[in-house]
Amino acid sequence: MNRFYAMVAILAVVLGIAVFALLRTGGTAPAAAAGAPPTVVDDGFRGYTLGQGTAAVEITEYLDFECPVCASFATIQMPTIKEQLINTGRVRWRYRDYPLPIHKYSRFAAHAAQCAGAQGKFFEMHDQLFIHHQWAQTGKDPSDLFRGFAQAAGVDVKAYDACMEAGRYAQRVEFSRQEGDQRLVDGTPTFFANGKKLDFRRLPGSDDFKVIVDSIIAHSPPKPKPH
Repeated sequence: MNRFYAMVAILAVVLGIAVFALLRTGGTAPAAAAGAPPTVVDDGFRGYTLGQGTAAVEITEYLDFECPVCASFATIQMPTIKEQLINTGRVRWRYRDYPLPIHKYSRFAAHAAQCAGAQGKFFEMHDQLFIHHQWAQTGKDPSDLFRGFAQAAGVDVKAYDACMEAGRYAQRVEFSRQEGDQRLVDGTPTFFANGKKLDFRRLPGSDDFKVIVDSIIAHSPPKPKPH
């Protein structure tokens, strides 16, 4: 009988450790990539960009990959914005991370995009995370799904796994979030045009950005002509 109770006690301890690990990491998601790091060091990175560096207008978007409004904007509005404003050389678009604390896997998703970005596949992973946004509604650990997204994005999965396990870009994600706090970002997505925060009462569309860009360009001083 004593042996039976001893086995029960051991089993309880093992289960307790397992439950603690799950709660701590959010399932199998590596804790290093899923949570805020204890310290933050600026690595000089300021976000991935689309468009030409000579564009007259730079739009900075602070986003949360778990945010359904961000997903809607990325999948519905961005294709037109790319076609009308970015591909025509008028706008450069900069992406910054702002994982919201109410979203359990937002940091993990941001880190997954950074790990893909290390292999030159940030935008492909960005699209995978938003196009297949059902993962954000399940509340389940998305580790395996993200790995599949990375593979579909053309990422070397072995290197991706190592990056995620190490939490290589956790400080970068947190630095971006803190930067957003300093710039008074209060939700996602939040946009800035040439450094000025844009205030919208609803989710903006491609026409809204076209009006803003047209106005900025119209009121910009002409560039000096080369001699």
